[in-house]
Amino acid sequence: MKLMDISEVAKHSGVPASTLRYYEEQGLITSIGRRGLRRLFGPEILQQLSLIALGQTAGFSLDEIAGMFGANGEPNLSRAELHAKADELDRTVQRLSALSDGLRHAADCPAPTHMECPTFRRLLDIAARRKATGHRTAP
Repeated sequence: MKLMDISEVAKHSGVPASTLRYYEEQGLITSIGRRGLRRLFGPEILQQLSLIALGQTAGFSLDEIAGMFGANGEPNLSRAELHAKADELDRTVQRLSALSDGLRHAADCPAPTHMECPTFRRLLDIAARRKATGHRTAP
C-alpha cells in the first residue's frame, strides 16, 4: 500500500490541498497519519475523491456525500437516494428543455416585438410566478 502525502494526492486528483483539508474537516475523507507536517492518505483516497466529484456533479450536498461512505471509507450508496436524485435531475432537464424551446421560439417568433409574442409573454409570466414563490426561474 503506497501512502501519498497531501501534495501527491492534489497532483493525482486535481483537487487543491486546501480543498482536501476542508474535506477532512467535514469528515468526507480521513488522513491516516503524517509525514512531518504533511497529511498522509492511502491509495483509496483517489476513489473517494472521484465519488465526491461525481456526487457534486449530480447535485448532492457535501453532507449527503458524506453519508455515501461507510465507516471504513468505502462507498455505501443508497439506491433509493440515487433514484431520487436521478428523478430530480430528469425534472430539471425537462424544465430547462422547456425553457430552451421557449427561448428559441421567442427568438424566431414572427411577432413584431418580443412583447407581442404569446410564447414570450407566457415565459415572462412563468418566471414572475416562480420568482414570487421562490422557485427557480426555469419553467
